[in-house]
Amino acid sequence: MSPQTRISEAIRSAAAGGQPALVAYVTAGFPRREGFLEQLHAIAEAVDVIEIGVPFSDPMADGPTIQRSNRAALAQGVSLQWILAELAAAERRPAVPILLMSYLNPLLAYGLERLPDAALRAGVSGFIVPDLPYEECGPLRQTLDTRGLALVQLITPVTPPARLQMLCDYSRGFVYAVTMTGTTGKSVAIPQNTLDYLQRARRVSPLPVCAGFGIRGREQVSRLAPYVDGVIVGSALVEVIERGEDPAAFLQALRRG
Repeated sequence: MSPQTRISEAIRSAAAGGQPALVAYVTAGFPRREGFLEQLHAIAEAVDVIEIGVPFSDPMADGPTIQRSNRAALAQGVSLQWILAELAAAERRPAVPILLMSYLNPLLAYGLERLPDAALRAGVSGFIVPDLPYEECGPLRQTLDTRGLALVQLITPVTPPARLQMLCDYSRGFVYAVTMTGTTGKSVAIPQNTLDYLQRARRVSPLPVCAGFGIRGREQVSRLAPYVDGVIVGSALVEVIERGEDPAAFLQALRRG
């Protein structure tokens, strides 16, 4: 099974149980890089996929919480190279698929030609690159495709129907359905028109559709459940970690009905 297929199957398998798959976002090395691997293992016990954020100085799609975590991680010297090295050297890796969420600059600085092999050595199954539009993603998508790695495409509530279909067709692993316009972290009610958009995406997508941005509690997960295959929880989880609380307990509570 290729890495990108492993992502899709993990989400589909979880969703088949009657609740959406849970995708957890964490900023690598936050709050302390010494606990990075232990944190991943704890979170992996409660979720189906882990999305590791590569710290970046200008995370334009992220709100204040993830911006803070990025600054703290950067101050400790956390980088894409450090993340890949830590994962590659780990004696034991999380049992769930891992994706890296990175802005484009760190990937270019690392080198697109050597990225796929390094990702495979680290047990990474794919990438989410929020500042890379489809029209400019060809070089990265092709080099990842040759090794079976995913490049996840993002859609939004204002994506036109033809473009939505194209992005769903060309995504790998899953389709990241942003639930709102703006940055991550804001908790908002989920209106019916957002649910309608998610339903349209799920109807045309050959891959699982996962909703992200602003998902902070069980009520939102329950409201989204009939319309998506998975939910992505980021800022709320980073805040739990920031407060020194148990991330696995928080994540498990999202699925209790």
